Amino acid sequence: MKRLFGAIAFMFLTVVSVVVAQDTDSAPERDWGAVNDYIIQLQRARVNRLAPTAFDLVIADIALSGSSRDNIEALRHSEGGDKLVVAYMSIGQAATFQYYWQTEWRRDSEFWPRWADEPDGTWAGDVWVHYWDPQWQEIILTGDDAYIDRIIDMGFDGVLLDRVDAATYYEEDYGRETAYAEMVDFVMAIAEHAEERSPGFGVFTINGEDIPLRYPDSGYMEAVTGVLVESLHYGYPRDNEISYEDWTAQREAMLDQWVQAGKLVLVVDYTLRPEHIEDAYTRSREHGYIPYVSVRSLGRMLIHDGYEPD
Repeated sequence: MKRLFGAIAFMFLTVVSVVVAQDTDSAPERDWGAVNDYIIQLQRARVNRLAPTAFDLVIADIALSGSSRDNIEALRHSEGGDKLVVAYMSIGQAATFQYYWQTEWRRDSEFWPRWADEPDGTWAGDVWVHYWDPQWQEIILTGDDAYIDRIIDMGFDGVLLDRVDAATYYEEDYGRETAYAEMVDFVMAIAEHAEERSPGFGVFTINGEDIPLRYPDSGYMEAVTGVLVESLHYGYPRDNEISYEDWTAQREAMLDQWVQAGKLVLVVDYTLRPEHIEDAYTRSREHGYIPYVSVRSLGRMLIHDGYEPD
């Protein structure tokens, strides 16, 4: 899952240089188990439009804060009802429009970062990264201006980690035998840091539902709050079409284990056909998943008739 923030998000992340660190003593109480509906909107999300809705969980880009944690706090306690607010962050790819990207980092120059790899073949401006490299992890986690700390300091309740499937990319395409173990370590380090800074902070991944099943004794499943899966029923390999039956069944078998472990399973299917929407919501709820249906750009706030948040 990827998206383009554009100039507004870039300007926001560039100009914000000083934030107030969140005091762990004042961290809000977060009841993740009470979530029964959600929305994900990674482009053009606005606090004033989301506030009147009754969604329990809102997932958006950090730019939703508009450079002020007051905006996130206002959304958390808005007229549509209390909400948990989660920010998106990619850890398996870098974006050349993000605040951390330096203008001299060009592929044809000596300044190309050692952790930067090939450009993504689909999403312009996105670059695969060696996520195990300490310099990349400094940008995301360990540095003085780490991305995760920006999210926490802006008052978000959690983070949604994208491109954990970079582990599959590096194992299958490059034969890196340690790729999965390194992703496990990275995700768990982010979760541990976030919990220390803001108790109850949620950590979700996009896809990667197989990872804790590969490493059942790692503590990974215990460390994360849940998983968001794409195109479980509709959208693979094409939007507005039913996903492959065998592929869906294999994923459901894994996701059911997440539910049994008490974790949130969020599903986003990509279709706008009414009969598909009804089927997607019904099938997800039968398994104990929390459904949402949208367009792949995740740039619209959609509330479907008969499936309004309550």
